[in-house]
Amino acid sequence: MNISIQKVSAENLKPKPDENNLGFGKYFSDHMFTMTYRDGAWQKGAIEPYGNFSINPASMVLHYGQAIFEGLKAYRGKDEQIYLFRPKDNLARFNRSAARMCMPEIDIDEVYAGIRQLLEIEQDWVPSAKGATLYIRPTMIATEPALGVRPAKEYIFFVILSPVGAYYPEGFNPVKIFVTDKYVRAVRGGVGEAKTAGNYAASIMAAIEAQAQGFTQVLWLDACDRKSIEEVGTMNIFFVINDELITPPLSGSILPGITRDSVLKIAREWGLNVVERNITIDEVIGASENGSLQEVFGAGTAAIISPVGSLYYKDQEIVVNGGKTGELSQKLFDDLQAIQFGYKDDVKGWVDVL
Repeated sequence: MNISIQKVSAENLKPKPDENNLGFGKYFSDHMFTMTYRDGAWQKGAIEPYGNFSINPASMVLHYGQAIFEGLKAYRGKDEQIYLFRPKDNLARFNRSAARMCMPEIDIDEVYAGIRQLLEIEQDWVPSAKGATLYIRPTMIATEPALGVRPAKEYIFFVILSPVGAYYPEGFNPVKIFVTDKYVRAVRGGVGEAKTAGNYAASIMAAIEAQAQGFTQVLWLDACDRKSIEEVGTMNIFFVINDELITPPLSGSILPGITRDSVLKIAREWGLNVVERNITIDEVIGASENGSLQEVFGAGTAAIISPVGSLYYKDQEIVVNGGKTGELSQKLFDDLQAIQFGYKDDVKGWVDVL
């Protein structure tokens, strides 16, 4: 890809943050990748100093919400090499979100080449501390200045980088999840399966109310029956009941997670009984009461695998596996981390080395 490059001068480079105290999404690297869409085509990409955009107050993203993004990671692993996990699958999902939101698709190979070039410049930002990674955030917004509900004709695509620690303060320890039937995140036929900004805005109120009560995240139920389980705000959800690994199907209202897909493929290779089917909160409560509920965990890029220690629904607490990390959760986390950091042979072609 023919990319223009403007580097930050050595004296203006940012100091690197403490790798053992990164938090999530607090720090950003010195450079970013940008590309504009106008006159029906993507223009030449650029790597430039990280900085603010200047957009028109009538930019259509501000009025009609055409905004999509992705999240993937770079890992400093074996032999200090930098590894990327299924990056083109993330960019393919980005294009599916773009299509759903009537936005222009990107050339995956060209953009991936731009991301790799950005990472080569910013490789010192990939942390070495245990559990720390470099979060990669591709984003597209509509910038055409116009009022009127229609697809915009101008867009900015950009990629920013952020060194991060564990997504949840608990790290890889069981989290407490609040199950809401008061609010809904998405409905079939809507944009729930797209990674668009509005989905996350819609989830904030429920998340704030849950956190105020001491819960880490919210588990969403189907918008129509308020019983069928869909996903957690930042990850797909899995249940182990009677040695069966169950996750809700991709029915159009939940995000098709890359980590979700990885878990399903790995679990099937291990010979586990894996099922994608509708599962209700009542079934989970029943399984808890009769002792057949063995584990619950979430899967997503930010947290990788997040064991769930308890679910709270209508004043009832459902304790999972005695509030401890389950055997399968731990095994999947260890296996995925070994692949992502280059310590296990990548027989699936999931990992790229920078």
